[in-house]
Amino acid sequence: MAGKVVILVEQVYEDLEFWYPYYRMKEAGYEVVAVGPVAGKIYPSKHGLEAQADTDPSGIDASTIDALIIPGGFAPDHMRRVPQMVDLVRNAYQAGKVVAAICHGGWMLASAGIARGKKLTCFFAIKDDLVNAGAEYQDKEVVQDGNLITSRMPSDLPAFCRTILAALQK
Repeated sequence: MAGKVVILVEQVYEDLEFWYPYYRMKEAGYEVVAVGPVAGKIYPSKHGLEAQADTDPSGIDASTIDALIIPGGFAPDHMRRVPQMVDLVRNAYQAGKVVAAICHGGWMLASAGIARGKKLTCFFAIKDDLVNAGAEYQDKEVVQDGNLITSRMPSDLPAFCRTILAALQK
């Protein structure tokens, strides 16, 4: 095993933004752990696919993971209502782990208080949210600023995953 990658899950997640990184990280040899507010709960996606949380945030010590991925859809709006989910993102960032958010996943970066002063991208509909949280918005398929990696939408997934994997190799 190459290490451990956490991918967050909640209701109304964007199918591709969860499953593409999930399987891409597995393909690269990482143990992938789905973390949701409730361990064992099944969360439906925007289009009806289901993903089960392997554990809840209390089951993860941020110092023991290599990366944390936040998919988009409207799931991040539900995730950020759970303080332990937000704390996990903040703790992973502060531990120097790769923290990657795509699409509406940027909402979690804002809620975790880690967007200020960072170059980030996101789905255009939440650009104002990230700018108001202190981020410098860039309209690119992938933006890396330190240990933060962000992308805009499903069509950016190849660049998003390539950048995550490259950051994990450093």
